[in-house]
Amino acid sequence: MSAEVDRPRLYAVVGATGTGKSELALRLAEGLGARGRPAEIVNADAMQLYRGMDIGTAKLTVAERRGIPHHLLDVLEITDDAAVAWYQAAARTAIEAILSRGADAILVGGSGLYVSSVLFDFRFPPRDEALRAELEADLEREGPGVLYERLRIADPVTAERVDPRNGRRIVRALEVLAQGEATHGAALPDEPVRWRTSTIIGVTSPRQDLVMRLDARVERMWADGLLDEVAQLQAKGLERGVTARRAIGYAQALAQLGGTATRAEAIAETQALTRRYARRQVSWFTRYPDVAWSQTGEDGVLRRILGS
Repeated sequence: MSAEVDRPRLYAVVGATGTGKSELALRLAEGLGARGRPAEIVNADAMQLYRGMDIGTAKLTVAERRGIPHHLLDVLEITDDAAVAWYQAAARTAIEAILSRGADAILVGGSGLYVSSVLFDFRFPPRDEALRAELEADLEREGPGVLYERLRIADPVTAERVDPRNGRRIVRALEVLAQGEATHGAALPDEPVRWRTSTIIGVTSPRQDLVMRLDARVERMWADGLLDEVAQLQAKGLERGVTARRAIGYAQALAQLGGTATRAEAIAETQALTRRYARRQVSWFTRYPDVAWSQTGEDGVLRRILGS
């Protein structure tokens, strides 16, 4: 076996929510381990960074991790801001530590900008805490629609790529522009440069199958106790969190707890937003170059990678 083959590698498992990325990553880690190559998993789901956000993020329990070491799960308080620049540094540090131990690293998640910040040569403009606080206050007072219109006038290219409902992303783009910097356009560069050599596996599913799976998963979240989880997080300051309180499912559960939405309304809105988010994820990851695509539940790509 050549030195190049023996060298620890970086893998990434990406795709829309509900496609089975976590399961495929576990099977990849187990397959590598069976061939004498230990592997560890690094989380790239923005909401799974938060302690206590478990049911609504489909976070694997410790038992479900099958003894495979996982990193960057439960590392933030719900009142913390999950900044992509912070995540990039944390994830790359975790990956470099894994590789230095002689193990392979598997980055897994569906938060497109987070994944891209690790895999590709993304550099982030500086932050201005006072300016961002001012924009956050504008967001609370005026809503995302007004700020989105500001962004559309100032930078229509970036505005086209940002979800008009994503107030946090709009605020960040306006913060960057106000400092006289160019945004990254909320997208990959035309010719992305890899941070280091990596193998990217994309998990996909027929749209109709995925929609049925996502709708059922949302129903299951409520049945499994999401409302109780959110009530506990509310007591710990969830509504003060810049990022966490806007998470799909959590915002709707807060509305139900606050009496501004019924259970049926909260579930229906969560389902609609989850379907929309999955479409954006598909659009994001299909722009990645050199992806080995796998259908949900199929092993063909894994067999090719593992050489069996």
